Amino acid sequence: MPVDGTRESPIMKYVFGPVSSKRLGQSLGVDLLPPKSCTWSCVYCQLGKTKAFSTDRQEFFPREEVLEEIRRALEVNTSLDWITFVGSGETMLYKGIGWLIAEVKKLTTVPVAVITNGSLFYLPEVRQELLDADAVLPSLNAGSEVLHEQIDRPAPGFTFRRHIEGLAAFRTEYKGRLWIEVMLLGGINDSDEALHDLAAVIKEINPDMVHLVLPTRPAPEQEVLLPSPERIQRAIAILSEVVTVVDPVKGSMNLQSAPDLFNAITAIVSRHPVQQRELHKAIADCFEGDSDKAGRVMDELLETGTFTIVEHAGESYWMIKGLSGE
Repeated sequence: MPVDGTRESPIMKYVFGPVSSKRLGQSLGVDLLPPKSCTWSCVYCQLGKTKAFSTDRQEFFPREEVLEEIRRALEVNTSLDWITFVGSGETMLYKGIGWLIAEVKKLTTVPVAVITNGSLFYLPEVRQELLDADAVLPSLNAGSEVLHEQIDRPAPGFTFRRHIEGLAAFRTEYKGRLWIEVMLLGGINDSDEALHDLAAVIKEINPDMVHLVLPTRPAPEQEVLLPSPERIQRAIAILSEVVTVVDPVKGSMNLQSAPDLFNAITAIVSRHPVQQRELHKAIADCFEGDSDKAGRVMDELLETGTFTIVEHAGESYWMIKGLSGE
């Protein structure tokens, strides 16, 4: 469906965005997985509970098709900061991501990032496939086995020590930017004890940086709480003793280069909930800041029946119907 003021474009199955963030600026996303393919079932996951764990790597979609979509997207989006491989689950379950990274780097000088939970880093072939990436962002949400089980809820055999040893092994081999992502959850891993345990394992891994992230998007399975501003600052203080920490400040969405707003918004919202006021601003920016026009476009989008609105922490979020627990 074309939205007023845009032109028709082929629907992208694997590529979405660009989306904006403080960490990666304008980033073109590449999703390599069918939802939800994961080794973990995190309590905060915006895709909900993992119904059946995926632990075997495979080429879920033909790599040549994925590469062709990236090539087409690069023709349209000329002001990118990053190309980011990310999955509707665990990105490194995609076998052949190393080939895609190498081929993308032949197409463009835009740096490549990979967002992953890092659970498969104990496998030498997984670590090898990531060596050409410019930045790798694995998850580390706990400094103990107890919290690892409580927060990440991994598949059998994916123990805390295996996770830490895999990350540490990767650090010894990888020469790019290793940025650990820590999801800070109110009342779970934001105590001084939990943060000191986390700092100890981060020191063992020796990443270049830690990015604190917050559960600002609704989690369909259960409620998760934002940490208080005081606990966020305490987390920064404790973790900064061993590594540089990026404060969790959000960027803004930019849809101005999207050839078709419906396709672009659907692609983003199908992968994570989007704050309604952020979406409204991004659409208004496509029409020279016209807020009324943005409101009419959003009404059109809702009338398609594709989206639903849910409330979380006092904010309204857009989600794809069926992913919101309806």
